[in-house]
Amino acid sequence: MEVVYPGHVKLTDKEKTNICYLSFPDSNSGCMGDTQFHFRIRRCPGRRSVVQAHTDYNKDCPAALQSVVLLSKLPFVTLYNYIVSVIAPEYFDNGEPCLEAACHDIDQWPDPCPGETLNLPIMGTVVQVRLPSRSDKVLTSPQIKNPSVPTMPANNILPSVSEVDVYSAFLPVLPHIQMLWELVLIGEPLVVMANSPTICSGTVQALVSTIWPFKYCMDFRPYFTIHDSEFREYTTKTQAPPAVILGVTNPFFAKTLQHWPHVLRIGELAVSSPKTINKLKKVGTIKTLDSKPGYPDKEASGGSECNALKRYLLELTQSFMIPLERYVASLMPLQRNISPHKGPPRLKSFDTEAFLKTIEHSGPQLTSGLKGDWIALYRRFFRSGNFEGWLRFRQEEVNQKLQALHLEVLCQADLLTWIQDKQEVEIVDLILRLREKLAKINENQLPVSNDMLSRLQHHHDMIVCSLPEDLQSVLKSNHGN
Repeated sequence: MEVVYPGHVKLTDKEKTNICYLSFPDSNSGCMGDTQFHFRIRRCPGRRSVVQAHTDYNKDCPAALQSVVLLSKLPFVTLYNYIVSVIAPEYFDNGEPCLEAACHDIDQWPDPCPGETLNLPIMGTVVQVRLPSRSDKVLTSPQIKNPSVPTMPANNILPSVSEVDVYSAFLPVLPHIQMLWELVLIGEPLVVMANSPTICSGTVQALVSTIWPFKYCMDFRPYFTIHDSEFREYTTKTQAPPAVILGVTNPFFAKTLQHWPHVLRIGELAVSSPKTINKLKKVGTIKTLDSKPGYPDKEASGGSECNALKRYLLELTQSFMIPLERYVASLMPLQRNISPHKGPPRLKSFDTEAFLKTIEHSGPQLTSGLKGDWIALYRRFFRSGNFEGWLRFRQEEVNQKLQALHLEVLCQADLLTWIQDKQEVEIVDLILRLREKLAKINENQLPVSNDMLSRLQHHHDMIVCSLPEDLQSVLKSNHGN
């Protein structure tokens, strides 16, 4: 590794080794000229999170093969691929000064904020992007407005910071698109073999996007080599393959990963191997739904193919997700049962068997039109990390909403009247609960308005003042007042 910018960034030797090996093609794959791709690596113990890297490899660089690698914890694949495509040619032509200039530009970028449009200066140009928001409408391109740097005209406007062209990625395997969707949904081990890191990394990225708006919660490696520090972990035959999607180019993996249940060969590897389709057809024991091959949108043409495929996958995922969301809604307590004199209610436990009993009359078949064993698919989904991740997120989201509703009820209650016939210990307990809520609000753990915050603080202060002075002094001293 020749140089790292900014200079204060520290990488462990293990991280440096992984980055170096992953920054170049892993085989004689016929990559001509510049090759651009991305990969993910684990951070070393004590350095939590996964780092995503975007690489521009220059095969024709004089004296030695070189790559420019951009590291980030943010999954903005499209944006960073573009940034690397701007920086790398300048570096190969002019050397290190351009890296310093690029770091200076990036250092001026504002913090990312969902829903905001940003004008990002880079190497004498400006790229305009809009960060996605949960409130965005599906399959629409939100209008770019209110840029954070309105005085800078944008040379390039990116329609998305993270979306990939799923149609181009899946074109060789469109007849198997629903099968692939099922494999990703239930977290099956899957290896993508291609003749270049560009193809395999793009295909893996497209795969994890097929189940959106579910988040793919297992590990995935858009590009993986035999030199990776997790090579033995992922290729061992002494235990079942891990729930991970790997993108590889080295033919050595065809033998090393032959015990994996699902192998997808793309490009020249698929042409040269008649087993390509047979390997995918082995998932017939898992496949639970019946549909015609491909996706049913025969009117798509030109630039609409990608949107048509995304729409098909989205409708498939939503048909699967709607019964889950409906069941979660049934686990919420009624708002009229939320009492200001008790703690905030919580979401009831998710009972998988109780949920499955609802599928016959209100399952995905009502909206998707697909026939098959949906219950078997749900059972496989319940055993996957995708279900665990989705349920954990929904529980946190719903419980936070319930806390906000409880706060609203608390602010509207006449607490001074309620405490008149209460013991001091009960009143102190109420004060401590109010302080806990105020602390969460101040730490941005609870989304409430300033008006609600003021009313809650007023309740707290008035209740404290209702106590004897000696007890007030104790409470104020413990509260740091």
